[in-house]
Amino acid sequence: MAKKKNRPTSGAATPAVATLKAAGVDYRVHEFDPGSDHFGQHAAQALSAAQGAEASAIFKTLVVDLSAGRGPRRMLAVCCVPVTGSLSLKKAAQAFGVAKVSMADPHDAEKSSGYITGGISPLGQKKPLPTRIDATATSHPTIYVSGGKRGLDIQLSPHDLATVVGAEFSDLAASS
Repeated sequence: MAKKKNRPTSGAATPAVATLKAAGVDYRVHEFDPGSDHFGQHAAQALSAAQGAEASAIFKTLVVDLSAGRGPRRMLAVCCVPVTGSLSLKKAAQAFGVAKVSMADPHDAEKSSGYITGGISPLGQKKPLPTRIDATATSHPTIYVSGGKRGLDIQLSPHDLATVVGAEFSDLAASS
């Protein structure tokens, strides 16, 4: 892993940033106005305008339920897909080796991750979950993921992200 070169901006300390700092990887923190809904779209617009980021390099973090709603105990997992598309639940099920997945209840996702919806990061989660990153991430030298709060994204190598969270790359995006 590369040495960390960029320090987080003041006020940006989140568990996600702390995780990267502890791992010693290179990253950059970007803050922007998150808007009040459609947080992924706001991130894409803000990061494209300010950083020249390609929208396909900006990833949203989605929490899925591997138990597909069966039983009282949920088995959650994380999928990171480009904000320009959507998650294929069928492909997510294949990636995790289960018959079916569903989107997690937002309350369950928030409770498990320690973050609020629209700001859930794959990094620094309260209860680390199995994670898959859409394979298109590897076509970019860096990608952007939520930094743990709305309006805060972290730019880093997709391979560093995978290493830090123990993720695998999989085909997760729904076909257009």
